[in-house]
Amino acid sequence: MTTFLVLAVVLVIATFFYMRQAKFGKAPAGLHLETISKSENYETGMFKNLQNTPDLSEGHSYFSILYDQLFVKHPRTKPKDEIPSSKTDLFSLSENENVLVWFGHSSYFIQMDGKKILVDPVFSGNASPIPGTVKSFPGTDIYTIDDIPEVDYLIISHDHYDHLDHKTITGLKDKIKNVVCGLGVGSHFKKWGFSDQQITEQDWFSELQVDSGFSIYTMPTRHFSGRGFKRKNTLWASYVLESESQTIYVGGDSGYGDFFAEIGKRFDSIDLAILDNGQYNDAWKEIHMHPDQVLLAAHDLKAKRLFPVHSSKYVLAMHPWDEPLNRVTQLNQESENPISLFTPQIGEKVNLDDSTRIFEKWWNGVD
Repeated sequence: MTTFLVLAVVLVIATFFYMRQAKFGKAPAGLHLETISKSENYETGMFKNLQNTPDLSEGHSYFSILYDQLFVKHPRTKPKDEIPSSKTDLFSLSENENVLVWFGHSSYFIQMDGKKILVDPVFSGNASPIPGTVKSFPGTDIYTIDDIPEVDYLIISHDHYDHLDHKTITGLKDKIKNVVCGLGVGSHFKKWGFSDQQITEQDWFSELQVDSGFSIYTMPTRHFSGRGFKRKNTLWASYVLESESQTIYVGGDSGYGDFFAEIGKRFDSIDLAILDNGQYNDAWKEIHMHPDQVLLAAHDLKAKRLFPVHSSKYVLAMHPWDEPLNRVTQLNQESENPISLFTPQIGEKVNLDDSTRIFEKWWNGVD
């Protein structure tokens, strides 16, 4: 018993000092916390979703999830083959090109009406604060910090490690003009050396006019946040990028909810909806959509095209690695009202003005 207690104390002390590293960021405190706590989406010391959202779905427990991951066989969670990819030179893009380049999972670059926008970049090869635990698939890390040009706006959907990566962000710091994020997320950026002038924190249903004819709207998702033991101390968000030529929905992570239809009513047209479609599980179905719900959300948004992301780079759930893309494609084909699917390879330059392009199923044939 004495040995057990000593080991437990040592583990607690080691964890305490390990979590003091810069990569864990900094929780909102002081005047900053006092300011964000005035949000109508903040209650009893944390942010809340618009509808009831349990941490785990009914009938599931953390023990059952742990047992499932450790003792139940789940085939093909990782590809045996290298993920196919191509590489676009982002420095050579013409200023009048409207393009998107996907980096895998939920990271991508958008150039839209002359604005360069980077969303949730993770280039470190690991989506976890513990080295080597959530490694990217072979072939998915063809881009590095050096491949990214100066960006006008870095958009962060929430502060989970597969969306906000300390190594990537600090490496890109001198290339980032402005940061747009949810309430409280700016605390991490300030700890990492960004100035107050660079950071714009937004509450849900707010508008940031970045230029004449170009606005970034911050919208809700159904998810949670947190980089330490405390959850929901910063705000998770989605965004609508509205310019004179395009309207793009940047979905972040989310379970399905009524807010998709509300967003669809607020905008005349959404040309492209980028929605998370992967790392789902019945145990957390309220915070990550299954493929059928992804299609439903896209229709609620009245989107012309759907880009399903949050897959093909990491193992964060126990489904086959290619199931999200296979399933959303199959369900869409069987639908009475199919939507145009946007499924590029990692690194491929996609012309956002070309709404007629049909994408190949690049994941077919990858074991």
